[in-house]
Amino acid sequence: LKKYKLEVMLSVKHLHLKHALQTVCTLEAVILRSFGPEGGQVLFTRDTGQAMLSCSGTQILKALRLEHPLARMVVECVWKHSAVTGDGSKTFVLLLASILRLIHAAASKAPGVSQWSTEAAEAATARHLADKLLAFAMTELDDLICVSVAPHGFCVSSEDFTTKTQLPSCPNGFCVQALLSSFFHTRLDYVHCDFLSGLACELLGHWKFQNDTLSFALQFLNDNFPALHTQVSGFPVSSSHVIEGQVIHRDFATPCLQVNNQPVKAVVVTEYLQPKLLRRGDMLDLGCGGRVTGEKSIIPFSAWTERSLESVIATLQSLGVSVLLCAVKQSAAALALAAQAEMCLVECVSEEELSLFVRLSGVAPISDCWMIQPENVATLTFCKPIQLGAHRYADNLITSFKPCSLVICGSGEVQTEQYASAFQDAIRMLFTTWEPTRMTETTALKKPVQSHQCTSLNAHNLTEDTVCRSSDVYVLKPGCVIPAGGTFEFLLHHALLQHGRSCSASNYTNTGVGVSQILADALLTVPRQIYSHNLKSFLQTQTRVTSFTSNQPHHFMLLKNARGTTEDPEKGDEPSKLFTLDSGLESVSCKHQLLLAVLQCLTICCVDSLFIRALIFKPAAYLYSFYESKIYVRCFSLFRSSIMAAVKITHCLLHLVLV
Repeated sequence: LKKYKLEVMLSVKHLHLKHALQTVCTLEAVILRSFGPEGGQVLFTRDTGQAMLSCSGTQILKALRLEHPLARMVVECVWKHSAVTGDGSKTFVLLLASILRLIHAAASKAPGVSQWSTEAAEAATARHLADKLLAFAMTELDDLICVSVAPHGFCVSSEDFTTKTQLPSCPNGFCVQALLSSFFHTRLDYVHCDFLSGLACELLGHWKFQNDTLSFALQFLNDNFPALHTQVSGFPVSSSHVIEGQVIHRDFATPCLQVNNQPVKAVVVTEYLQPKLLRRGDMLDLGCGGRVTGEKSIIPFSAWTERSLESVIATLQSLGVSVLLCAVKQSAAALALAAQAEMCLVECVSEEELSLFVRLSGVAPISDCWMIQPENVATLTFCKPIQLGAHRYADNLITSFKPCSLVICGSGEVQTEQYASAFQDAIRMLFTTWEPTRMTETTALKKPVQSHQCTSLNAHNLTEDTVCRSSDVYVLKPGCVIPAGGTFEFLLHHALLQHGRSCSASNYTNTGVGVSQILADALLTVPRQIYSHNLKSFLQTQTRVTSFTSNQPHHFMLLKNARGTTEDPEKGDEPSKLFTLDSGLESVSCKHQLLLAVLQCLTICCVDSLFIRALIFKPAAYLYSFYESKIYVRCFSLFRSSIMAAVKITHCLLHLVLV
């Protein structure tokens, strides 16, 4: 029989700027309905048939089945940015679409564009503007944010995570919870935002290391989050809580003995306690004529493995070990001897959980059961079973460290996964907030901030609360936040316009005035969508921010310091409090990273061709030859009409797929 004929065709498709714009605008239309405080949730169905409601931009974009390679590339850029900062996926698409629209409009009006050479001239102008925008982001954007945006925010102290006072009696705790509540509001139901933000503060308060910075604790939580949380379905989200100890997501394989108020000793085993009967490369003699010959025959080897197991258990007993955390499944003989020796054994523990236990306890795992030392033994305050939902796990508390775990509850499995994903994204957002991007020393030497010709604010407007000056290099202090609701965009929009005027007046043309105007206009797209249901609020907020920056170039809001005194630069400024109470807070560093990621994604303007490889199957010839074969004509004579119909249907389907 003839096989299917397979042909590989490589086609080249030219990509114009308008095609890229249409692709990104399509993604924008998908996420717009869930954008902003008035945005709704998107209902979609997984491959498993599960229905899911979500307003998370990353989950919505990942759920799309995209065929266009450019759309897949944009979604990949959004996903990578969100995986690092945990924030800004919907704003990413919104800003990218707005900038592309402005670039397309500017390229269409360029002097060299005519109706006879529109596409080539537009493409060249678009590439030029994209390069200039990226160069501007690398050289000028850091300065503008440090000088014109950061001074209007304030720094959240790492001590605020340890507060247990609820809103609004503790202003410092309010700042932290307002930041987290604003973040959770973009991903989850508004009803649970305050509860989840308080739970996140409680978790961070437990994991705050005494001699390390908050950024170290946040990085630790992000790296080990899969091993530090447990998802429990079938309970309301209000049942989520923090429990003492590290939860091992496996049940005890041997009976767990209850030891009241007494420390227990544990070891981590990565190999089999009993040597395997046969390993790769082992040679065993099965015997000859009913007689067992040689030292490596199967019966003496089996007896040796049993004696070896007994020796290992005896060594562990001599060290006082009563808990074994094993990475592999142990033999029935090992389980029986461990139970006889009153040892609790947990098998098939994940690599992430074992690595976390080893890191917290400071002991070395046992890879060779003949080399067990006291350095391999960890001391636990307790090790007991814990029932979480329908599953029973092992919970242990290391005496030297005393870790804690997060239990995340949800009404269903899908909802619980959303809460867990939002928690990890919140940790990533906080880590980005406490690790702001530093301006490079080379850039600082070329353009000192205090003598910059194109900044909208002078250096004396900087406050020590948000900007740190070291060798003429201005950097954001960790924890810099600003009122949400478009404040960052309004401030940077105003600074970019001032920057463009200064550049025009001083003939400073490293990047040109048009780039500042494009970026300034694109930034206003975000607050326009936030206040899309109330244009009056958009104009009022923009006027308030602009007038406040002119009169008072410092903090927007009234706060209380640790001593309880009010820090009010200008008493009686009650409208400024609305920024905090109504809109929440957002991270300046996350906004900065978002702008950089969007401007780097403008490289799609440099793509002018797509190479598409198509695999074409031709089963029709196979069916004809199968039918016309003399051997099978007699067998399939009754099915001639069916086969011909199948051939026609196959041709139609292939035509539709290729089109």
